[in-house]
Amino acid sequence: MPTSYNDHLKRILDSRHHDPFAFLGRHMEGGQCVVRALLPFAREADIVDAGATMKAVGKQGLFEWRGPRDALPTHYRIRWTDDHGHTEIAHDPYSFAPQVADFDIHLFNEGRHWHAYRFLGAHPHQVDGIDGVRFAVWAPAAERVSVVGDFNRWDGRCHTMRVRGGSGIWELFIPGLQPGTLYKYEIRNRDSGAILLKADPYGQRFELRPRTATVVNAPTEFAWSDQDWMARRHSQDWLHQPMSVYEVHLGSWRRDEDGHFLNYRQLARELVAYVTRMGFTHVELLPITEHPYDGSWGYQTTGYHAPTSRFGTPDDFRYFVNLCHTHGIGVLLDWAPGHFPKDAHGLARFDGSALYEHEDPRLGEHRDWGTLIFNYGRNEVKNFLVSSAMYWVEEFHIDGLRVDAVASMLYLDYSREPGDWVPNKFGGNENLDAIDFLRELNTTVQGRHPGVLIIAEESTSWPQVTRPTWLGGLGFAMKWNMGWMNDTLEYFSKDPIHRHYHHDRLTFGLLYAFTENFVLPFSHDEVVHGKRSLLYRMPGDEWQRFANLRLLYTLMWSYPGKKLLFMGCEIGQGNEWDAAREMEWYLLQYPHHEGVQRLVADLNRLYRRQPALHRFDFEWQGFEWIDCHDAAQSVLSYLRKADNDEESILGVLNFTPVPREGYRIGVPAPGCYQEIFNSDSHHYGGSNLGNLTVEAEPIPWMGKPCSVVLTLPPLAGILLQRTGD
Repeated sequence: MPTSYNDHLKRILDSRHHDPFAFLGRHMEGGQCVVRALLPFAREADIVDAGATMKAVGKQGLFEWRGPRDALPTHYRIRWTDDHGHTEIAHDPYSFAPQVADFDIHLFNEGRHWHAYRFLGAHPHQVDGIDGVRFAVWAPAAERVSVVGDFNRWDGRCHTMRVRGGSGIWELFIPGLQPGTLYKYEIRNRDSGAILLKADPYGQRFELRPRTATVVNAPTEFAWSDQDWMARRHSQDWLHQPMSVYEVHLGSWRRDEDGHFLNYRQLARELVAYVTRMGFTHVELLPITEHPYDGSWGYQTTGYHAPTSRFGTPDDFRYFVNLCHTHGIGVLLDWAPGHFPKDAHGLARFDGSALYEHEDPRLGEHRDWGTLIFNYGRNEVKNFLVSSAMYWVEEFHIDGLRVDAVASMLYLDYSREPGDWVPNKFGGNENLDAIDFLRELNTTVQGRHPGVLIIAEESTSWPQVTRPTWLGGLGFAMKWNMGWMNDTLEYFSKDPIHRHYHHDRLTFGLLYAFTENFVLPFSHDEVVHGKRSLLYRMPGDEWQRFANLRLLYTLMWSYPGKKLLFMGCEIGQGNEWDAAREMEWYLLQYPHHEGVQRLVADLNRLYRRQPALHRFDFEWQGFEWIDCHDAAQSVLSYLRKADNDEESILGVLNFTPVPREGYRIGVPAPGCYQEIFNSDSHHYGGSNLGNLTVEAEPIPWMGKPCSVVLTLPPLAGILLQRTGD
């Protein structure tokens, strides 16, 4: 701790002072007012409000003035001229008191400040009628932190920050700065002396990659008009509502004629029109949190509080969400709190120490992904992530977050060799800190914002992922059903002649279908890295491939669980997804592809219109097998049910290319049964084999009092509903 003038002076000139306010700015010494300013580029300086010239102290840019006690206003202005004759006038930033409230700092250090983004980062601010920007950053291992940017020639000597006690929070109000200013933090580590140049972890806007500076974001002027949507979201019973999600990568859904990205606003207009026509209830965006590398698809995040600048400004993104809401479309955002990249400007060793990550690579590094793992046991890190989630929900009206790679967070030995992981305090492989974080995330965000959905991509059999925390669960609203997805695609990849040997892959999922609130996902992960598109994972010739794909979607939309389909799958795209170019829209000129698109739209409308297909997606009351044992003919039949038995829907699916004439199945009541959907319809590119309406016969069958005789089209599913006596 400096104790003398010379000690202070040396630390200031060496850019190592942790509290520059103790030396710079105005002080009372020996009955006089003393003002000191470090102006590295100035050849001369004066205090405008006193009409007094400042004296240079040495040759390193320190200037000093001494005068009467009451000669200056509280916030005085300094004018300085550099060697090129350029003159600047600004209020002295070292004349301002601390601006961050002690209570905010206390809550942050306790890990209980859910809105840390409101005081950390850069915020336009006014003090005593003077406009400027307030900066605040957490860097407890720093010896010195400076704000650098174009406004000070990126020189860390100019605007060194003050530290707030032992909190690790550094802050500085810089008068005169405006929104749009580029900046970073220059950090000197107190142990190694290493100088780091870092983007703001709480930055709300960034330069377009490959540039990495943070941008001071202007307060939003966006006028929301989605009040009706927000009110409905707050009160709706989402457990029993239809939910069909269109997963989208904004950078490759559509592009302009030159192959460039579209703006959020243009994307909104085109995507809303398309999603409305297709009947999806929600869109889910691959991460639009700021990220440096296009090839990561957004999953290696550096800006956890910033929409990527690839597609426009934060207010442009607000327009996107607002337009979706006013057209009845929910917006979900993929969010990646499981890991972060090692980019030099990002969170990695932020203040020269393992601040956001673990020091031990057995805890702090994902070998497979080349990324770092958050230290969930640290209050401020946990607070950073919860604050990010709250930011998207509150500032952008996001309807839910799909949490990426939850399994990698839950298990200490995830994708690790023996000896390359550290057991928890009980000797197990569970990451207890991550579990606590996830529970806190879910209870905080969903508790404060009813109707907001936190959805887990969790690929293991971890119990009670979607059960309340007070029952021992993790508290997620929903979980992706990766087991169903893998079993189903594995089954469909088989030649139909062999499918009867694998019938259990279609039936096994019902043994656990209601243990969690499941989403059925055919996501981006299933159409990349050599897995092939869904269409070309189907066996057979062209007609059979398309028939299989239509049958796959019929199974999905009539099976218990909410639905998710990645863009391109709804048109039967042939190539794997390529994030570097737009979807293969030209395929819609071909009837088979157009037929798949028409089928998905009709399934969405049927799913939304028929309570039996969505009312009990998460509960056993909504499903009943008619016959799950006909492996010999590869046929499944079942009932989907709602509160009213009259609304029940009968599904019968034939997984072979052989038409089945005279196929009898049991039904629960007499009367006429009308075919309300047939994936073999010529409307979708099928052979148009079907039933229209059949009448139940009083012949007990399969434990039911009546039965119907059907014609089952090849590689197709039909849905029937009782129309009355």
